[in-house]
Amino acid sequence: MTTLTAPWTLAAPPSDYVLGHVRAILPDRVLDDALVAVRDGVLAAVEPHRPGVAADVDGQGLLCLPGLVDVHSDGLEKERLPRPGAALPIEFALLSFEGKLRAAGVTTVFHGAGFEESLGRGLARSVATALEVCRTVDAQRGALVDHRILYRLDVRCSTGLAALRERLADVAGPALVSHEDHTPGQGQYADRTYYERYLAGTRGLSDAEAREHVDELISDRESRLAVRDESLEWLGTQARAGRLRLLGHDPDSPAEITALRERGGLVAEFPTTVDAARAARKQGLAVVMGAPNVLRGGSHNGNASARELVSHGLVTALASDYLPSGLLGAALLLAEQGLVSLPEAVALVTSGAAHVAGLTDRGRLEPGLRADLALVAPGSPWPAIPAVLRAGEPVRMER
Repeated sequence: MTTLTAPWTLAAPPSDYVLGHVRAILPDRVLDDALVAVRDGVLAAVEPHRPGVAADVDGQGLLCLPGLVDVHSDGLEKERLPRPGAALPIEFALLSFEGKLRAAGVTTVFHGAGFEESLGRGLARSVATALEVCRTVDAQRGALVDHRILYRLDVRCSTGLAALRERLADVAGPALVSHEDHTPGQGQYADRTYYERYLAGTRGLSDAEAREHVDELISDRESRLAVRDESLEWLGTQARAGRLRLLGHDPDSPAEITALRERGGLVAEFPTTVDAARAARKQGLAVVMGAPNVLRGGSHNGNASARELVSHGLVTALASDYLPSGLLGAALLLAEQGLVSLPEAVALVTSGAAHVAGLTDRGRLEPGLRADLALVAPGSPWPAIPAVLRAGEPVRMER
C-alpha cells in the first residue's frame, strides 16, 4: 500500500501551496498581481507574482484577504430556532450555521453564549442553553471554522454570574467576556419606547401591554442592583488580573467608558452615542460596531450610526451581530462610499477584530501568520466569495 498526495481543491487545501495572480489586501496597501506562498499552514510570503513563477492555483485577479474574524455572533441561536417552536438539535444547527459562516468568508467566530435568564427580547436565553453552546463548541474537532465563545453576562442575573464563575474556572487562557445590562431606559434602550415597539412586534402585545410589561421589567431589575455591583466587581478583578478580556456592551456615555476602563475593560462594544465612542478611543479602548448598522445606514433603535462613527475614525472593528453575510458587505460598502480606504475597510473585519479578541496569529497577510484566506470577487454593489482557504492538514489518499 502506497500513500500519495492527492489532487486538492480550494475546499481542502494542503499545508503547503502557492496561490498566484491575486490582488492581496495588505494592512497598508493593495498589492496587485500578488503571489501568496503557504508552508505548514502558515503564510511564508506575500509578494509580487513575477513572470515565469509557477503557482498551484491561479487566483484570476480575485481579491485575497485574511479570513474574516467575527467577535460577536448571535446567529447560532437563530439557526437553532428558525421559527417559534421548531428548535433544531444544536449540533446540527452549528453545522448548518458553519456553512453560512464559510460562505461569508468567516474563518474565526465567537458565538455569543448568554449567561442570563431572559425572554425579554423575544428570544429565550438561559444559563442551561449557554452551557450547552459551550459544550458543543468545546467538542468541535476538525471543523471548517475556528469556533470560539463570547461569554455574555447579564450583570443583574445572579444565576448567570454563578454559572460563569464556574465555567471560567475551567477555561484555559483569557476568555472573551462581554457584560451587559439591558434594563430599558439606559444603554441599548435608552429610549424605552423602542423596546416597547420591539416587544409589540415580536410578542404580539398591544401598546398598553408592552408599556405595562416594561414597567414590570424595570421594577424587577431595579431590585437587583446589588447583583450588578457584585458582577462588575468580580469582572473587574478578573480583567485586571488578565484572566479575561473584558468588553462593555452598549456603553452610552463618557462616564460609563471611564468606569469600564477602570475595571480593566479593553473594548467598547456597540457604543450607543458618538460621545461614548469618542471617549473610548481617547482612553485607548477598541470600538466594535455592528455590520447590520452599516448596511442599514443607522441603528434599528435610534442609537449611534456606525457609518457616522466610522467617518469620525472611531471604529476599530465590525461584528456580524446576527448576520455573518453582512460583515464583508458592510466593510466594502464603507470603502465604496469613501469613508475608509479598502485596506482600512478590510482591517475592520480582520486585524481589527482579531485585536479585539487578543488573537495575534491571524488577521493580516503577513509572513508567520495563519494561512486563513478568503478569495473575493468584488461586485456592484455586493461582493461574492468564491473560495475560503483555512490553514489545515494535507489532503491524502490511500491506494
